[in-house]
Amino acid sequence: MTEMTNPRERLRQSPADILPSLPAMGRVMLSTRSGGATHERMGLVEAVTIEGAEARLSGAFHDSRIDLATVARLVADRTSTMRERVLPRLECQDVHGEVLFSLIGLDGLEPFDKALASFGAGEALEPVERERGGGSQDVPEDDLGALSFAAILASGEAIAIDVERPGLFQHWSGALPEPKPAMGFVNIMQPDFHLHLKAGALAGWLRRETAGGIALHGLDAEGQETGLILRGPAAAFANVPKVGPADG
Repeated sequence: MTEMTNPRERLRQSPADILPSLPAMGRVMLSTRSGGATHERMGLVEAVTIEGAEARLSGAFHDSRIDLATVARLVADRTSTMRERVLPRLECQDVHGEVLFSLIGLDGLEPFDKALASFGAGEALEPVERERGGGSQDVPEDDLGALSFAAILASGEAIAIDVERPGLFQHWSGALPEPKPAMGFVNIMQPDFHLHLKAGALAGWLRRETAGGIALHGLDAEGQETGLILRGPAAAFANVPKVGPADG
């Protein structure tokens, strides 16, 4: 943090103006939560392309589309720490101030501040109380998320794990690593991708045919789509439980 910045501040420029600075921040984690799933991509953002109301983050470690009509403002927060290291973030908020997703500077404060230096200080905001994650509960053996990823792993097929929520679509694809149940979550961990799926978050899957195979849309206990989407060949999902067809 410099004399020209605040610990937490609303940036005065538009997201379309600010997001192209991401490649200068070093490694960035784009993290979002939707329907009990936390979907994270991390690494260097190689390019940011603005086309109309959409920003595209791309490169070897990122594949995301941001709806600039939904993201109303960016808040720079420099108050978050991990093991005594500051992990600054850009909070992408809607018009009501809800955080849709965050872009976290994994290389710390210096490249983060340097990338944003040309924008000057923003409007100072009060620090917020951060939610403390973690827990000690086990993942039940019959948890649908755990059973589903175990079935996909056994198939040997590569899949895509996507999240789609207001303001954001984020994509990852590759060979599925062994799922790791811990602290109440089913965890899929790769160097450039993490999925943390809360136990009990899924009650079923909605199957849709796609041009390239099958898409499974996660459903909650009320039958609503959670935003978690698995895509791949039919063989990948042959033994996934609680899969129903789309109406019509």
